[in-house]
Amino acid sequence: MRKNKIFQSIVFTFFAILLCSVNVRANFEPSPLEGRWDLVIAKDGKQLPSWLEVQHSGNHTLIGRFVYAFGSARPVAEIKTSGSHFTFSIPVQWEPGNTNMEFEGDIANGMLVGSMLYTDGKKYNFTGTRAPLLDRSTAPEWGTPITLIGKSDMNEWHAEGPNQWTVKDGVLTSAKSGSNLISNKTFNDFKLHVEFKYPKGSNSGVYLRGRYEVQIVDSKGMFPWNDQFSAIYGFLPPNEMAAKDPGEWQTYDITLVGRTVTVVANGKTVICNTVIPGITGGALDSKEGEAGPIYIQGDHGPIEYRNIVITPAK
Repeated sequence: MRKNKIFQSIVFTFFAILLCSVNVRANFEPSPLEGRWDLVIAKDGKQLPSWLEVQHSGNHTLIGRFVYAFGSARPVAEIKTSGSHFTFSIPVQWEPGNTNMEFEGDIANGMLVGSMLYTDGKKYNFTGTRAPLLDRSTAPEWGTPITLIGKSDMNEWHAEGPNQWTVKDGVLTSAKSGSNLISNKTFNDFKLHVEFKYPKGSNSGVYLRGRYEVQIVDSKGMFPWNDQFSAIYGFLPPNEMAAKDPGEWQTYDITLVGRTVTVVANGKTVICNTVIPGITGGALDSKEGEAGPIYIQGDHGPIEYRNIVITPAK
């Protein structure tokens, strides 16, 4: 009889705990702040593209990731909320010391409105809209390939500032750090073939739609982190390090459909049909729902490109 009572007590306790767990989950409501947001920060007369991701950890804590106008995606340890109001802080990435950037804002009518307290002690306003899913209901039908480098001209491009780029025999060269290049045409979904060569220790990158950087950097022999060769900078690491020696011509074959990307580096598929969460640091804008250009970094060191061919979807 005693054993039966003990067994009944254990069963009762188990179902009580289970029922409690079900009730907690049933009563849990996601915060309207959760999701991904495309931000624009108004700072010193410029519109700085940024990005915020918010999700819950457990039932009551909000955490996230944040991308500023430059740098990589950084974790947000806790996002505090009170009604529609929210606050969070993150360390400044590229400046010494322990200074934080402080954010506060409100969500109203499906948008974010707030301010950033920067390291200069000034507040700068920001707005945010929900990032689009960019889902595609059908597979793309590919159009006619477009060659973006001429034999001796760069008519398909314009520089952000004073132009240090030259073209000779179909090779586009930046002999020193200078301006970045932006294609004159914009694209939605596409396949992109790029060949490039860098000297030891140099760095560049190809931005898809001007928003998602595929990293180009001297990484041979290094661990395939998300800021190394062939990574989607700050977000997606390659599954292996496929970089060659400096001074060798190398290739990327990149397919972007919606926000799903495949990267083939030097013949190896290092990222396969993976979703890019948001814009990377250095993006031209945060308008993820729009077409955008191909954007090449020229401000991180010497770099050469050739045979840049893009095949847009019809």
